[in-house]
Amino acid sequence: MLDSPWLSFALRRGARFLASMWVLVTAAFLMMHLVPGDPVRAALGIDAPAELVESRREALGLNDPLLTQYGAYLRNLLSGDLGISMGSGEPVSTMVIERLGATVQLALLAFVVAAAIAVPLGVTAAVATRAGRRRGVELVFAAGSMLAAAVPEFLLAVGLVYVFAVNLAWFPVAGAGTLSSFVLPVVALAVAPAAILARIVRVEMLAVLQEDFIRTARAKRLPARRIYLRHALPNALTASLTLGGLMLTTMVAGTVLVENVFAWPGLGSRIVQSITAKDYPVVQAIILVYGGLVLLVNLLVDIALALSDPRSTIREA
Repeated sequence: MLDSPWLSFALRRGARFLASMWVLVTAAFLMMHLVPGDPVRAALGIDAPAELVESRREALGLNDPLLTQYGAYLRNLLSGDLGISMGSGEPVSTMVIERLGATVQLALLAFVVAAAIAVPLGVTAAVATRAGRRRGVELVFAAGSMLAAAVPEFLLAVGLVYVFAVNLAWFPVAGAGTLSSFVLPVVALAVAPAAILARIVRVEMLAVLQEDFIRTARAKRLPARRIYLRHALPNALTASLTLGGLMLTTMVAGTVLVENVFAWPGLGSRIVQSITAKDYPVVQAIILVYGGLVLLVNLLVDIALALSDPRSTIREA
């Protein structure tokens, strides 16, 4: 059992995840202490009474030695306590929980839309242009996907608001709640990753279509749909899955800008407000959540890759 490549793989990935989380937690802790000036005074304002500033510093434990604060910080994190907001005095965990769902919902929906567009588009482009055929289709696909991938999410979001919300009034300008309120933020997040993923799927599909087992399938006169969907597509998606996981992490990070354009009630808009107000416990907590989501997605992608292609696990072991 101990010699199992799967067990070795799981232990290494688990250890890497925990080590990365420790680095992230430590960096988030040091961030507040490396910022010049008094963060409590900055959060409460220059007119705040000295007694209030001192009591808030005492409540946050900022008068303790650095190592004592670090130990307390780790203990609190392990018990689910993310600290107290310097500005409002509310538990940060409550703020994060209230907004986390909106951010995850937006990122996952955008990822599903991007994958639903990219996979069929990449496969169709590969089948249509394999062996150098239909040069015009290849040029249109390359130019269109490159243009879509190059547009920043922030600019695309502003353009979508101007055209479809302000001028045409087809969708709400801002906020969340109705189904139509998801359309523009999801499109803004999904366009660039869909274009990049479609290019990768096409390249991987073209490579798979050159493999011997595909030639064998053609020699057996199997139906084209069966060759492409049953034999070629699973092999092409194995490599694309890694990029898909990275895309999802990019989308999670991209919500920071998109949420602010659409006033989306998620973590992205909250972190900008907290940075402006210098509310560092909130900033720390949101950085941990974003970083933790990225690391968790990477871990899940590694596991999914190992499940889809066990040979990769054995080779790595």
